[in-house]
Parts: sequence; C-alpha cells; structure tokens
Amino acid sequence: MFRMPAEWAPHERTWMAWPGPNTTFSDPAELAGSRAAWAAVARAVRRFEPVTMVVGPGQTDSAAALLGPDVDLVERPLDDAWMRDIGPTFVTDDRTGELAAVDWVFNGWGAQEWASWEHDSKIAAQVADLLAVPVHGSRLVNEGGGIHVDGEGTVLLTETVQLGPERNPDWTREEVEAEIHARLGTTKAIWLPRGLTGDYPPHGYGTLGHVDIVAAFAAPGVVLVHSQPDPAHPDHEVCKGIAELLREETDAKGRPLEVIEVPAPEGVKDEDGHWVDHSYINHYLCNGGVVLCAFDDPRDEQAAALFRRLFPDREVTLVDARTIFAGGGGIHCITQQQPRV
Repeated sequence: MFRMPAEWAPHERTWMAWPGPNTTFSDPAELAGSRAAWAAVARAVRRFEPVTMVVGPGQTDSAAALLGPDVDLVERPLDDAWMRDIGPTFVTDDRTGELAAVDWVFNGWGAQEWASWEHDSKIAAQVADLLAVPVHGSRLVNEGGGIHVDGEGTVLLTETVQLGPERNPDWTREEVEAEIHARLGTTKAIWLPRGLTGDYPPHGYGTLGHVDIVAAFAAPGVVLVHSQPDPAHPDHEVCKGIAELLREETDAKGRPLEVIEVPAPEGVKDEDGHWVDHSYINHYLCNGGVVLCAFDDPRDEQAAALFRRLFPDREVTLVDARTIFAGGGGIHCITQQQPRV
C-alpha cells in the first residue's frame, strides 16, 4: 500500500521551480527579488540535502548564477514557481520500497483570473518521468499545500480548498475523503473550515485557504497552529476557532491532538496597509534541518527558539520570506520533498 510519509521522514532530495516572467512576477524588479528569495531558500535547503530546480527554457545560466554549482537544474516549461502545488505528491510503498508520484489535477488554485496553468499542470508528470517512477493520476483538483499528513494515517484539509466550488464543485465530502485516502494512504481527515484572510480575494495572490500556512503536524499527535495575537486582525478569531477545533480532535490512532499555538509576527499590515498572513507555520523540514520563514520581526527569534525545542536534532535556519509571501506563499509552498526509499 502506498502512503505519503510525514515531512520529517528522511528525504532523497527537494524539488523547486524557478520564478519566470508571469503575472505574479510581472515587474522586472519583482522578478529579480523573487529569484533572489527562491535562491536563498534553495541554498539553505542544499546545506541539508540535494536540491533540483526546474527552470524555464533558456533560464539555466541565469539561474545557476544565483543558485551556485550545488543545485541541480532541469529545463521544463513553467507558468509559475510554486512546486509544492504544481509538483507531484510523492508516496512510498513500505513493503516494496517503491516510490510513486500522485498527480492531482491542477487548475490554477481554482481557476483564479491572475493564474495560468497550461505548463504547470504537466509538471508533476514530468518530474515523475525524470525520476522514472510511476504516476498515480487523480481526478481531484488539489495541491500539495492543501494537505498535511502525520505519516500515521491522519491528513489535514480545508473546506474552502478541496470542497470549494472553484475546484471540485460536484464532489461530496465523502468522495473527496475517499480519494485523498486512496492516494495518500490515510484513514482520517480533519477538516479546517477555512484558511487565513490574506489567502482569499481581494488580498492579492492566494490559494483560497491552503492548510500549510495555518496548521502543520510536528510529530504524530502534535500539531502546530497559527495564532494571531492582535485582536484587530481578522485572523484573530479565525485562528482561535481553528485551535479550538483541533483541541477537540483525535488522530487516526485515536490520540487527542496536542495543539501548539505559534504566534504570528508583530507586523500585521504591508506597506500598502493591507492585512498580511505572515506565518511561521509555513516552514520546511529537511534532513537535519528546519528552514523557517523570517520577516525581520521581533517574533522571528521567538519562533526559531520554539522550533529548536520542537526539533532538538535539527538545525533551524531563518530565511527572509517577505518577498515570497508577497507573491502568495511561503517557504513550504516553494519546496516539495522526495522521500527516501
């Protein structure tokens, strides 16, 4: 039986996608800044495990100049640069040691008007082809940022993602759960009602509620939850409700969940006065390391200290994620783990 291992399980490598000229990075200065931010994450991850960057045709030389010689590059046509969502979700068979790639249907985060996905919808299968591993196709519209697993049968989902009319209007909750379980090897789904405010229109580029910016497993039975201490922020009540919901839940093995609230950065608005969804939940676990979002904020070091306590055998590396968040995601959103088999 194939299952998706937890992110803290050993990795073979990390996959990423290189920003190219598109709607998200339409301004040359924004594109240059995004490439610098993606490169900083890639170099941070590369300290712990191999990294392969998918780059658009003709962009290998310019990417290599920023990434350095230790990041592997492959050229494939791209629309955007969010490998967590456009790439495959890797699953393994513990009995045979086989690796496979789940290829969800990708439709630009619910066919949003700013998105394009002609090329990105094919990346999952192309990555699987590069690795010569079988593809497990799915009819479900879904993205890697819309799921989070504990590796022991439990998956976190969001009602406004998998059940939203923009993605799967004709699917029931039971049908979505059955497909998720069949592809990931899970047996219990825990549904959050929604995501953070900045992840929905009219707040710019968003996913309509991805779970990986709100909640994430840190260990079996332990879940990290975004907390917004500022009562003026619309996420203040949203996060309280999500934390309360999770405290009343059990995982696939019947364990009550231990909920650890992770306070948001002190900065709550961007330079244009819009609410931000800056979150430390959107971190990435790699072999021996935690790559953690930083925001030049007083709470950055508090978050780092928390993660050091949670993962005492891993080195915590802070990487400025403000430019990535301005494009609609975070460090977890631009990385995708390939588990070791």
